[in-house]
Amino acid sequence: MDLLFEAAVRGEDPVSLLADRVGSPDVPPVNDYTVTLVEGVTTHRARIDELLTEHAEGWTLNRMPAVDLAVLRLGLYELLWAQDVPDAVAIDEAVQLAKSLSTDDSPRFVNGVLGRIGGIADRLRATL
Repeated sequence: MDLLFEAAVRGEDPVSLLADRVGSPDVPPVNDYTVTLVEGVTTHRARIDELLTEHAEGWTLNRMPAVDLAVLRLGLYELLWAQDVPDAVAIDEAVQLAKSLSTDDSPRFVNGVLGRIGGIADRLRATL
């Protein structure tokens, strides 16, 4: 989540930012799952953003706080593309991130958006 947020704020490519960190002695080691998530979100970002735009009622991506957008992108990637993460876990983890990193209203917002998409996740996965 931190890499996705940082890349968005800096206007950089998340995979490039990740590549600068992997193996660098100046930062803590990057685990394999972080690499999978950053690469996955980046690969599927157009579809992720399309779905977020469609299901974030009354919100554009530009209006969303950067933290919330990073959490939603990560959660949606896990929801639709991470086959080893149950849907409820992907949503709950995203809500917990929003609770600890964003505003008081963010957990409800994240839960609502991902919950709407989670309700049609099987149908969406069939078209991926």
